[in-house]
Amino acid sequence: MHGSSSIYNQAKRKCEDLLKQKHSTQTSFDRQSTQTKLEYKIRLKASIEVVRLLLNQGLAFRGHHEDESSLNKGNFLEILSRYTERCDKIRDLVLKKAPKNDQLTSHKIQKDIIIACKIETVKEIMDDLNGDFFALLVDESCDVSRKDQLATVMRYVNRCGSMVEHFIGIVHVRNTTALCLKKAIVDYLAQHSLNLSYVHGQCYDGASNMQGDLRGLKTLIQQESKSAYFIHCFAHQLQLTLVAVSKKCLEVGELVLLVSNVLNIVGGSFKRMDDLRESQAEKVQEALDMGELETGRGLNQELGLARAADTRWGSHYKSFKNFISIFGSIIDVLDTIVVDVRTLKERVKAKGYLSTCQTFEVAFMLHLMRDILAITNELNTSLQKKEQDIANAILLVEVAKKRLQKLREEECDSLIDKVSAFCVKYNILIPNFDDLYVNSGRSRRKVADYTILHHYRVDIFFKIIDWQVQELNARFNEVTTNLLVGLACLNPVDSFSSFDINKILRMTELYPDDFDENIMVTLKNQLETCIVDVRDVDERFSNLQGLVDLSETLVKTKKHLNYPFVFRLVKFALLLPVATATVERTFSAMKSIKSELRNRMNDEFMSGCLVPYVERKIFNTISDETIMNTFQEIKTRRGQL
Repeated sequence: MHGSSSIYNQAKRKCEDLLKQKHSTQTSFDRQSTQTKLEYKIRLKASIEVVRLLLNQGLAFRGHHEDESSLNKGNFLEILSRYTERCDKIRDLVLKKAPKNDQLTSHKIQKDIIIACKIETVKEIMDDLNGDFFALLVDESCDVSRKDQLATVMRYVNRCGSMVEHFIGIVHVRNTTALCLKKAIVDYLAQHSLNLSYVHGQCYDGASNMQGDLRGLKTLIQQESKSAYFIHCFAHQLQLTLVAVSKKCLEVGELVLLVSNVLNIVGGSFKRMDDLRESQAEKVQEALDMGELETGRGLNQELGLARAADTRWGSHYKSFKNFISIFGSIIDVLDTIVVDVRTLKERVKAKGYLSTCQTFEVAFMLHLMRDILAITNELNTSLQKKEQDIANAILLVEVAKKRLQKLREEECDSLIDKVSAFCVKYNILIPNFDDLYVNSGRSRRKVADYTILHHYRVDIFFKIIDWQVQELNARFNEVTTNLLVGLACLNPVDSFSSFDINKILRMTELYPDDFDENIMVTLKNQLETCIVDVRDVDERFSNLQGLVDLSETLVKTKKHLNYPFVFRLVKFALLLPVATATVERTFSAMKSIKSELRNRMNDEFMSGCLVPYVERKIFNTISDETIMNTFQEIKTRRGQL
C-alpha cells in the first residue's frame, strides 16, 4: 500500500503494537516477576481444569445442581478445593496465598474461561471444515425461560472423507421471522470467515418461516446460494404421516385420544402410579411362576406410561407398545378408580374408559397401529443416525413401503388371531365375524350389508395401511426429483449396480456454479474411468454400504486426487441432510444446562456452556495452554503468562 512509510502502513503498525498486551503501557507499569507469572499460570490452570470438569458433566458453577440457591459454597469452589488437595503447595498457592484481587475464582472469570472454551471448540470445528462446503441444520425451540433459541448444526465432509455433524452454537434472534433468522445466521457465519455461498444443503422442520416458498428461510438462503438445496427433515415427515392418518381416519383419531386420556387419568396421582407398579409386579411374578416369562439380566423391566406427542419422533409407537404390555395393570387401576374415587366426575370418566378399553375394536386398533408403527419406527431410528446419507435414506423409505404392502397382503388373518388371543387373556368379548356389522354411531335399524370380518379387514386394516402408504408417497416426493435420482445412481451398494452416468450428469446441471461446461467434459471422462477402476479393478471398493463408505475409501486410497470432480460430486451428495436429529439432541442437552434451577442464565453464558458440553470429544482434545491464551486475549488481564 504505497510503500512501508505510507500513512496506511504506519497506522497498521501502531494498531498491531496497541493490540500487543506485553508491549502496552499498563503492562509496563504492572511488570511482574517470573515467579509471579508462574503462580498466576498455576492458578489459571487449576481454574480451567475445574471448568473443564463442570462443562463435561453439564453441572452448575454456583450452588449445587440440586440446590442452586446455595451460593456460598458452590460447585466451582468445592471442586477446586478437592482438586488442589493432592498437593499442599498448589492448594496454598491457589486458595490461601493468592492475591485477593487475582484469585481467578470469581463468576466473571469463570464466564471468561467458559467463553474461551467455546471459542476454541468452534475454532477446532472450523479448522476441520477447512473452508470447504457445508450444509446447515437449523431448528428453533423455547428454553425453560420461554425464550426462542435457534440451534445451528454444521454438516460437512472432513479430511478423512467422513461425513460429520457438529453443533456450532446458539444463534440469538429478536424474533423468528425468516429475515431475522437469515441475518442472524449470516452474522454468525461471518465471524468465522464463512458466507452463504459455502452452503450446499439445508434441513429444517415443517415450520412456514423455515420452508415457506415465498419468504421462508430456505428461499432466502437459496437466493444467495443456488446450490443450497432444501430437504424437509425425513424423521419429521415420517411423524407427520401418522398425524395426517389420525386426522383422516376416525378410528385412529379415537384411539390416539383414548390412550392419551387413559394415561392422564391413570397417571393423575402418585397413589395411582404406585398401584400401577404393584399390579405390574404381581402380574410379572404370576407369569414367572407359570413359566410364561424367562428370568435374566435386563428382562422384565418395569414399563412406564409413555405419552405420545405429535412432534416427538416415535412417541406414538412407544405409547401403543407400552399400553399393550401393561394393559392388565391399566385395567386394574381403572377398576380401582371406579370403586374408590369419591368424585362422581372421575368415576364416570374411569368407567367410560374401562368399558371402551375392554372392546375388541380397541384391542384390534392397538395391535394394528403398533405393527404399522413398528415398521416406520425402524425407519425413524435409521434416519436419526449422524452418518446416514440421503441415498440410503431413500432406499430405507422404499423398504418401509414394501413392508407395509406385505403387511396388507399377508398378515391380516394372523393379526386377527393375535388380537383374539389377547382378548381371551383379558376376558374381552370376541364378536362373531360372520354376523352383519352394526355401526355403533348409527341406528341399529340401519344394519350394514357386510360382515364384521369385512369391516375389520377392509374398512380398517386395508384402509389405514393404504392411507399410511399414500402419505409416505406424498411426503417423500423428493425421490422423484433429478437431484435425488442422480444421488441414487452414485450409491455403491451391490457393486455400483445403480450407476447411470447420464442421470448423474443431469444431476450436476443443478450445480451450475460448481460444474461449468469445461468441468462437465472432464467430469464425464472421470466418471467413465472411475467406475471401471472401482467396480472392476480395485477390490478395496467391493462391499461398500453407502456413500459414506465410498467417500472414506476414495480418501484412504488417494483416489480423490485422481478423480477430484467425482469426489466433489460425492461430497455434495453427502452434504444433503437427512434429519435434524443432531439439533434435537442439542435441545435435549439445553434442558440439562438451562434447567428450572438455572433459568436466569443469559444467552451468552448458556451458549458457552452448551457448545463444549455437546461437542465433548472435540473439547477434550484442546489443551489447557490453548484455552489460557484465548482467555488472556479476550480482554486485558492483570496477570500475565
